[in-house]
Amino acid sequence: MDERVERVDCQDRVLGVVTRREAIREGWLHRIASTVCRDERGRILVHRRSEQLSRFPGLYEVMVGGAVDVGESYEQAAARELAEELGIRALPRLLFTFINRSGLSPHWLGLHEAVVPDAVAPDPDEVAWHGWLTESELHSALLEWRFTPDSHEAFSRYLAFRTAQS
Repeated sequence: MDERVERVDCQDRVLGVVTRREAIREGWLHRIASTVCRDERGRILVHRRSEQLSRFPGLYEVMVGGAVDVGESYEQAAARELAEELGIRALPRLLFTFINRSGLSPHWLGLHEAVVPDAVAPDPDEVAWHGWLTESELHSALLEWRFTPDSHEAFSRYLAFRTAQS
C-alpha cells in the first residue's frame, strides 16, 4: 500500500489527501520531514541507503527522514522517522521549511536538528552503512561520494541557518 500524504500549495496549506506515488508522478507539493543528526561532539551522522529501497538506492544521505503522514506535524514525522530508521527516541527541533525541487518531485522539506547518541541501531532495510563525520570530513565526502539530490541543497541551507544563528 502506498503512503498517503497531504497535497499542499505554495504556502504549505493542505489541498487534499493523495498517495505519495501520485504526488511524485504529478509533481504535486507534499511534505517531507528530515533531520540532521549530531552527536555530543558535534559530528554529523551520514548514512548510505539500502540497495533495496525504491528511491535513491545505495546513495549517501546527510539527513534521516521521510514523508509526513496525513495529520502529522513536521516534528512528529521527524521523530517517527528517527525511531523507524535509527531505533532512537529523540525530539528533533524544526529549524525551517523550504520548497525543495532537487528530489524526485517538488516538496516542502521541514529540516530539523537533533542531538542523538553515538550508538544508533539503524534498520538494515533502510540503512546499509552509517558513520559520524566532522563538518570538514562531510564537505569532502559531498564532493567524492554519491549523495541523494537533496542532500547538497539541504545541507548548505542548514549550514547557512546555523551561521546566521551564531
